[in-house]
Amino acid sequence: MTATTEGYPTAYGSAGHVLDLIRRSGGLTRADIVERTGLSRATVAARLDTLVTAGLLVAGSTTAARGRPPSQFHLREDRGVLLIADAGATSVRAAVTDLVGRVRTDTRAPLDVTLGPQEWLTTVDRLFVELLAEVRASAADVLGIGIALPGPVDFSTGTVVSPPIMTGWDGYPIPTWFAGRYDCPVLVDNDANAMTVGEHTTAHPTASSMLMLKIATGIGAGIVADGHIYRGADGAAGDLGHLQIERAGEDEPPVCRCGNLGCIEAYAGGWALARDLREGGRQATTTLDVIGLVSAGDPLATSLVRRAGRTIGVGIADAVSLLNPAVVVIGGELAAAAGHLMAGIRESVYRRSLPLATRRLEIVPATLGSMAGVVGLATILTDHIFDPGRIDAAIDEGTRTPHRPAT
Repeated sequence: MTATTEGYPTAYGSAGHVLDLIRRSGGLTRADIVERTGLSRATVAARLDTLVTAGLLVAGSTTAARGRPPSQFHLREDRGVLLIADAGATSVRAAVTDLVGRVRTDTRAPLDVTLGPQEWLTTVDRLFVELLAEVRASAADVLGIGIALPGPVDFSTGTVVSPPIMTGWDGYPIPTWFAGRYDCPVLVDNDANAMTVGEHTTAHPTASSMLMLKIATGIGAGIVADGHIYRGADGAAGDLGHLQIERAGEDEPPVCRCGNLGCIEAYAGGWALARDLREGGRQATTTLDVIGLVSAGDPLATSLVRRAGRTIGVGIADAVSLLNPAVVVIGGELAAAAGHLMAGIRESVYRRSLPLATRRLEIVPATLGSMAGVVGLATILTDHIFDPGRIDAAIDEGTRTPHRPAT
C-alpha cells in the first residue's frame, strides 16, 4: 500500500511512517509498533535500526514493575532547533523551539509590518541570532523556519498576496530572503492559520472540524476540516473579517482598511473600535488602548465591544451554517481581554444559526494566549520536516547528514 505525501511516495509501514507514528505518540516500544502497524517483528526491527542509524531516533528504557524493561524509541529532539516568528500588525513574537515544538526561549518585540519586508525580516533575523546565542545554537542547527503574517498568504510559495495594510509585501520572496543564512525549509502562513493549528493540536485534537477566530487589530479565521487546516485553493480561506454586512441603523457603512465598505473588521476590529472611541471623546489609538478602557470599566468601550461581538457573531453564524464545526474557538488580544465580546458572539450565533448546526456546538475561549501561533508554526514545520515520504526519500538518497532530512 502506497500513498503520496508532499510529492513523495511513501509506503505504509515504511521507515518514514514508523518515525511519524513514534513522533506523534511521544514514544513507542517495538511491541507497540508491531501492534499498531501489523508489521512483523523483524520488519519493525529493521525500520528502527535504519532510523537509529540515521540519527532520527534514540532508544531509552521504560518503567517496568519487574524484569528487564523494554526499550522505548523517541524522536531525537536534540538534533536541531526551529526558528519561529509569529507577527501581529505591530509586534512579533520570536522563539527557538526543539524538534517537538517545546519553546526553549522566546521574546516579544514591537515591530510594525508596514515597515516593509526587508526591514521587517532584517529585524526578525537579528532576534533569531540573539535567541540562538541564548540557547548556544548556531545557524547550522536550524532545521526549519516558520513565519506567520497578518495578511493573505499563498502557503505553497511562502508569499503574501495583495495585503491591505502590508505595503511592499505583495509577492515578496520571503523563503529566498533566508536562503543565504539558513540551509532549511522556510514556511510562511497566515497568522490565524498558525493560531488555529496551535489550538487544535493542543486543546481540541479530537475535533475533526473547528473554526477559530483571531480578534485583535484585525479579524481573521482559521478552519480545520477533516482534522487538517483548510487553506482553500489559493490560501484565502477564512478571511471572515472581510465579509461585508449591513448593520441596522447605519446610514453609511464604514470604509475598511482593504478599501471596501462594510467589512466586519471595519465595524469590529481593534482599529475600528479605537476609531469609534476617539469619536466618543476617548483617548484610543491602538487595540491595547481599547483593552485598557474596557478593563477600566469605561461604559462606552464596554458597549462598543459588546456590539462588536454581536457583529462578529453574524459572520461566525454564517460560517457555522456553511461548515457545521464542532467547536468555535475565540482568540486574539481583544478576545482575551474582553468577556463582553464573547457574550455578544454567542448571542448572535445562537440566534441566527439553525438548531441542527448549533445543538452540539461549543463556543470557547482560546487556551494558549499569545503562544498559540508559536505552537502552531512549530507543528506545521515538524509535520513538513518529518513528512514520511520526505524521510523515506532522504534515507534512500543517503546524501544528507543523518539528522537533517532532505528539504
